[in-house]
Amino acid sequence: MSNEATPSVQTAAAGSGNIASFIDHTLLKPEAGEADVLKVCAEAVEYHFKSVCVNPIWVKTVKKALKGSGVLTCSVVGFPLGATPTDVKAFESRGAVLDGADEVDMVINIAAARAGDKGALVEDITAVAEAVHAGGAILKVIIETALLDDARKVLACEAAVEAGADFVKTSTGFNGGGATAEDIALMRKTVGPGVGVKASGGVRSLEDAQAMIAAGATRIGASSGIAIVKGEQGSSSY
Repeated sequence: MSNEATPSVQTAAAGSGNIASFIDHTLLKPEAGEADVLKVCAEAVEYHFKSVCVNPIWVKTVKKALKGSGVLTCSVVGFPLGATPTDVKAFESRGAVLDGADEVDMVINIAAARAGDKGALVEDITAVAEAVHAGGAILKVIIETALLDDARKVLACEAAVEAGADFVKTSTGFNGGGATAEDIALMRKTVGPGVGVKASGGVRSLEDAQAMIAAGATRIGASSGIAIVKGEQGSSSY
């Protein structure tokens, strides 16, 4: 499970100006090129963000650019729809970890969640968790809160915990909606203190980030990380 601190400790850290250490500095736009990726890496090193999160084709580039910086390399799997067969998600995860990913953010089988099929969710997440953990990496599970009612959000979080996930995460930022404090609180209540909770999608300001952390988030996914750190207003999710 995750080694993230408890919400109360994380909130205190955020209040002391350590907000950058919560942020996965994110660039998932499909049109992003190498120069864009390297720029994000340089920003992450400068501001001491927790990680840089990119699409799988950029993992090797990011790992090399971040070498020795202490900033983690994060990638995504089954992104952004989650409608990829489980064995393909597991294969993609192994590839990302072999390329240097320290963390992997996977999208669940959203149709299974909406159907209330917890068994299918556990099977999907377990296969990816095993692939990720075999390489010593961390797994975050995106449940896409905007597409689920509260009962299905709870079901998805329970499945993630049962399958051995290290984090649950609100959103991809590509399928409508985004993180809300209410969803973070529900997810935290469901997974308990031993699993990380990542707020992602629409977190664009310091006030947004602090609200998510106060609700129980232990990680923030955002492309507006610099604006958040500076106390300004960012302009986009990813």
